Amino acid sequence: MQIKTYSEHSCFGGKVGFYGHGSKECAGEMKFAVYQPPQAAKQPPPTLYYLSGLTCTPETFLTKAGALRLAAEMGLQLVAPDTSPRGKGLPGEGDSWDFGSGAGFYLDATQSPWATYYNMYSYVTDELPAVVEQHFPGAGPGLQSIFGHSMGGHGALTIGLRNPGKYRSISAFAPICAPSQCPWGQKAFRGYLGEDRGAWAAYDATELVRTTRHPAEILIDQGLSDGFLEEQLHPHLFEAACKEHGQALKLRRHPGYDHGYYFISTLIEDHLRHHARHLL
Repeated sequence: MQIKTYSEHSCFGGKVGFYGHGSKECAGEMKFAVYQPPQAAKQPPPTLYYLSGLTCTPETFLTKAGALRLAAEMGLQLVAPDTSPRGKGLPGEGDSWDFGSGAGFYLDATQSPWATYYNMYSYVTDELPAVVEQHFPGAGPGLQSIFGHSMGGHGALTIGLRNPGKYRSISAFAPICAPSQCPWGQKAFRGYLGEDRGAWAAYDATELVRTTRHPAEILIDQGLSDGFLEEQLHPHLFEAACKEHGQALKLRRHPGYDHGYYFISTLIEDHLRHHARHLL
């Protein structure tokens, strides 16, 4: 599969680049970003996938999180996909920031017209890794992990739980932990999946952990001054389900921290080291 290079930049002895490729799952071009650490010049590095939140692009994490120096030090390859297909001209695609463009919710849509394009679950788990393994010196599916923020934290939890053999570790910043029980998730699930709550459960971490577990301890960090905490995120529900069903979880609550990248940049080193312990 061919890729298009939009830009590449030297960074901490490695290289950060922004790329695009034709996607079968999303029926058009999808953009993504890759940071190759300096170690990639000598041997394939393990790959850590980062899933961004609502409205974000492949650039958001790489420019705001402060992760590149640390990834260079640890020898981790970072990959950040876009948060949805773009510019499909679908009715309502650009009407709101929490549904449609920039809000793919890392699921495979079943409802028309979204099902033709909005297949982010299959894109992230299968198609994008194949592209990365072909064009970048990643170490393959046996050496990859996943993490994310907010909507992307939801994606990391659900994808990691559903594919414990693919991802060695999982972590999340302020994830949407129980989307079936919050306005963001209910809006997305109804639009993409319809009214069948049985279909919703396949993309709800709190429901998934009742029937499947990941062998590694999951790390979640949550700011207590996060304006979305009470209505949208519900980490306490995921925490209770993990405790009841035997999933190892480290949920850390941080007074004074909000939902944004100041919070993420404060704790990014802990998350990269969490994944490095499983990957290196």
